[in-house]
Amino acid sequence: MGFMDSLKKTAAQAGDKANELADQHGDKVKDALDKAATTADDRTKGKYRDKIDTGVDKAKETIDKMGRNAK
Repeated sequence: MGFMDSLKKTAAQAGDKANELADQHGDKVKDALDKAATTADDRTKGKYRDKIDTGVDKAKETIDKMGRNAK
C-alpha cells in the first residue's frame, strides 16, 4: 500500500467518524452555534447580524448533511 492509498484510507475513516459524531451530537453543536451567534451579535451591537445568521445557517445545514451520511 502506497502513501496515497494510506492517506485516502485515513481521510475516509476521519470522514466517517465526523459523520458519526455529527449524527450523535448535532443538536448540542447547533445549540452552541446559537449561543455563539447571540454573543457575537450582542458584542457587535447587531452590526453583523445578517452575516452571523448566514454563517450559522450554513453550519447547521452542514451538520445535518453530515449526520444523514452517518446512517
